[in-house]
This record gives sequence, C-alpha cells and structure tokens, in this order.
Amino acid sequence: MKLLAVRRLFRIQRVVIRYRLDDLLFALPLPWFLLAVRYVLPWRWFPRKQLELSRGARLRLALQDLGPIFIKFGQILSTRRDLLPEDIADELMLLQDRVPPFDSQQSVKLIEEQLGKKISEVFRRFDIEPLASASVAQVHAAQLKTGEEVVVKVIRPGLKPIIGQDLAWLFILARAAERFSADARLLHPVDVVADYEKTIYDELDLLREAANASQLKRNFEGSPLLYVPQVYWDWCRPKVLVMERIYGVQVTDLATLADQRTDMKMLAERGVEIFFTQVFRDSFFHADMHPGNIFVSTVNPWSPQYIAIDCGIVGSLTPEDQDYLARNLFAFFKRDYRRVAQLHIDSGWVPAETKLNEFEAAIRTVCEPIFEKPLKDISFGQVLMRLFQTARRFNMEVQPQLVLLQKTLLNIEGLGRQLYPDLDLWNTAQPFLERWMRERVSPKTLIGNLHSQFEQLPHLANMTRDLLERMSQPHAKDPAPPWQKRKDDWFLRLLGAAHLVGGVMLAIGGPLNQLGHWPAGIMVAVGVYLIVRR
Repeated sequence: MKLLAVRRLFRIQRVVIRYRLDDLLFALPLPWFLLAVRYVLPWRWFPRKQLELSRGARLRLALQDLGPIFIKFGQILSTRRDLLPEDIADELMLLQDRVPPFDSQQSVKLIEEQLGKKISEVFRRFDIEPLASASVAQVHAAQLKTGEEVVVKVIRPGLKPIIGQDLAWLFILARAAERFSADARLLHPVDVVADYEKTIYDELDLLREAANASQLKRNFEGSPLLYVPQVYWDWCRPKVLVMERIYGVQVTDLATLADQRTDMKMLAERGVEIFFTQVFRDSFFHADMHPGNIFVSTVNPWSPQYIAIDCGIVGSLTPEDQDYLARNLFAFFKRDYRRVAQLHIDSGWVPAETKLNEFEAAIRTVCEPIFEKPLKDISFGQVLMRLFQTARRFNMEVQPQLVLLQKTLLNIEGLGRQLYPDLDLWNTAQPFLERWMRERVSPKTLIGNLHSQFEQLPHLANMTRDLLERMSQPHAKDPAPPWQKRKDDWFLRLLGAAHLVGGVMLAIGGPLNQLGHWPAGIMVAVGVYLIVRR
C-alpha cells in the first residue's frame, strides 16, 4: 500500500502540473512565505504552454482525472455558490451527473457477470448508451421482461485501488495535522477520515444502497413531500442495482420549474421539512443530497413533491445526538445563547472549566447577525469562519459522528439558496422542532417508552441477578448463618422497593429531564429482582 500511495502522489502532482492548478493557488491572496514557495517548484522554472481552458474547466477536469474522492469534493463545492466565483461553480456542477462514462461493453460484461444471465434474458430492452454517469457508477435505461421501465446502475471497475491510495494520503495528512497542530487536534481529522473511509466503501456496495432506498421509501410512504423509486430486489447484486425509472425535473433546472409554474417557496420549505423529518423523526437521512440526486415531480407543480435517488450514503443519529442537536437548535431559535453555551459544556464538547459568560458572549457575537434575514443576505461562509475562530478560542471539539450531518446541511443550504433565496430558514424549521419536542413528552410517547422498558425486564432481571450474586459472594465458601440471611433478605427487599418506585418515577419523568430510558429500566429490573428473590 505504501508503494501504491507514493505512485498516487506522483499521479496527483502530474495532474496539478497538467492543468496548471498551482497558478490558481498562487493567484490567491496568500502570505508572502507561501507565495515564495512557487520559486522552488521545479516545473515552474521553465516556460509553460498556456492552456486554452477557463480556470473552472481546468479545476473540473483535474478533479475528474483524480477520481471519485476528488469528484465528490467538487460536488460539495458546487452547491456553495456563495463561496465560489460563478464560473467555477458552473463548471463544478457538471460533476454531479456528467462525469465521463466508462466503456459500455465493460458495463454489459459486469452486469452479466453479476446477474449470471445474458442481458437479453433479463431485459426486454437495454440502452447501451448510459443515461447518466457519476463518480462511483453509471446508469443505463432498460425495460424488464415484465414491462416495467427501470434503470440499471453499475459500479465503475477498478475503483478500490484508487480509493485506497487516496485514503492512505488523507490518513498521512490527518496524522501529521494532529501531531503538529493543536487546532487540528480539536477537529479530530483522523476520526473524520476514518468515517469517510467507511462511507466511501459502503457506497461501493449497491445492495446496501438498495436497502437504504427501501427504508427511505417506507419512511415516506404516501407522503406528499418525498417519493423514492421502487427497488427490484430479484435483480440486485453487490455491483448492480435495478430500480424503478423516475421522470421529473432536476431540481437545479430552474427554467423548467418556472415554466410549469412550480411553487418555489413551497418547494424550498418542503426541502427543509424533509431534512428535519429524516434527522429527528426517523434518525435516517439521505446524506448525499447534491442536486444531481434530487428531482421534482411534474404531477402537481402547485404542491411540488421531491424525488430522491442514489441512497448510497445515509446517516443516522443516536437518541443522545438527536436530543443534543434538537435542544441546541431550539435554544438557537429562541436566541437563548446561555443555554447553548451550557449545553456545550454539559456535553463535554468544550472543557468543563470554560467560563460560561465568556462562551455565551462569543456565541451571541457569531449568531445574532444571522437572524431575521433572508437566506440570500446571510453569508454562511463568514459565519463558519467565525465559528472556527470561536472553536479555537474555547478548545471546542468537532464530533466526527456528525460529519455526515454537517455535509448534508451544506448541501441543503446551497440548494435552498438556488431555489428560493428569500427563504427564512429559521422560521421554516422552528415550528417543526417545536412540534417534535412536544411529541417526545406526549402521554402516548411516555407510555410507549414505559412499555418498551418493561419488555426488557426479564433479560435485565437475569443480568442483574447474576451480577448481584457475583458481587455479594465473590469468595464465599460457607453459607451465611440463618439470622444473617433473614436480616439481609429484609434489607434487600426494602432496597428493591425503593428501586422499583424510583425506576417507575424515572421512566415517567426521564424524557422530560432528558435522562434517557435505560437507567429507569435497570432500576425497575433491580427492584423486581430484589423483592422476589428467595
């Protein structure tokens, strides 16, 4: 792997030289000591032929040549028109679904190998020319023998070695950053790269994508907000996926959406609602929501419905993460910066010795300017930079498990900026969060939580019994005298009654106090065991 990584480094260097990307870098307002580096680069010592390509085209072609990891980086950048010049953003948008396809004969061969049958035995019609091509796979239109119109997705050959080499260099850079930079250690770059490694390899397994699509479809079954195509499981394999073909308008095709009189305000608001529904109601969210994966149905433009494809990357949150994010966002919406600061300290994201008043003032300084403004007037790039400055000042740590969520937020914000720039993101999201938090403490939810805890009682009682027996007699050889046993029984039963009452009270009040459910279940189990033990 080390030899392959070295070869990959030279490959990256050749691409940088070929497309003159160093010229783009040194055109930026860099410090003098970084600008001086250009004089020691050997390839800049000789006259160079001028490329007749725009800077955006050079960057796009370089990312294409470097492979899937770099292409995905370009896809994320393409959604941030507030951070990029217009010409570069336009070129990077082509990376979303117009990556050059690989040879169609290779595609047919791989599909037949995976399915174990000839193309003609499975499909009544198969279009040899790809319908679309992306960084990891390409798609062909087809028709099953039973008449359904479908798309056939097939993984690009030879991706794993390239991805492995890129990841090797990312790990080297991440470890170096952690070793030499205190600021970088707060960002946990090694953990972030490790999470990305798992994500990118999961995306190469199309059976996983099919399962994700089925789950997402179930979550929004019958919903006017989102439609997910049907998966044809009989013809799905690790490198081949067959799904229902959808017909819609790409979400970035603003001209067509305007021609069919789409309600753009509702479309933007429903995008925000879909995101919060996935994150907080389902804890299962589409984490690759760049515009190439999102379409809009043409059926009811006055009540627009999204169509989502490419579910290779999904994210989920633990109940603790959901609760933490919801309370933070809710406090943000209420402009309760002291509560936000206290939540960060309580969760351990900043050191316990952090001065609450100073941290509250810093958060207020960053967040206050963005409220009561339409999306078009908010510079999230500047806000992000100021948040990083705050993070360095207070030793705030980035949580790697939330990286996918942060990436999705970038995509959503960039998409909303294109659809309806006047959208008030905060007023759109706040009612949803308020409703979600009310539902969490509703009688129905509390009863459901209590019921689920009681279902765990037999298992927890057995675990508790074994644990208590090991703790009470670790080295015992002789039985205790009868008087001692009677005294211990009364004491343990009294203790059990206290546990049982405390467990029931915690089960009812736990969601209100954000204490979780397992402590309550364990207390109830211990109480039952101590009362009925002989």
